[in-house]
Amino acid sequence: QVQLVESGGGLVQAGGSLRLSCVVSGSIDRINAMGWYRQAPGKEREFVALISNDDGSTTYTNSVKGRFTISRDNAENMIYLQMNNLEPEDTAVYYCATGAGGITSQADRYNYWGQGTQVTVSS
Repeated sequence: QVQLVESGGGLVQAGGSLRLSCVVSGSIDRINAMGWYRQAPGKEREFVALISNDDGSTTYTNSVKGRFTISRDNAENMIYLQMNNLEPEDTAVYYCATGAGGITSQADRYNYWGQGTQVTVSS
């Protein structure tokens, strides 16, 4: 059984930093990419960042470029999201996801999802 478990969320003031972690357990035949998504209250889930499992290339949504960094540790089956200079608009539940649906920001291409970790940024 594949499980993804996020951690590292919390309450932080605007301008602060958090580092999210996601550990993947279980057997997955193939992974193309791992990604982070977020969902704010009353809004749809949105793409945040992804990292290719092939070459480690990364993609970010425009609103987090220069502030967030996605990274991975394949040996530990983990991905991270370093979030700096946080803004109140970053408040959301953050989810990690993985799968073999290609290197894409489309959420429906990811087979496996975590339960999410809450990030709250106060102004």
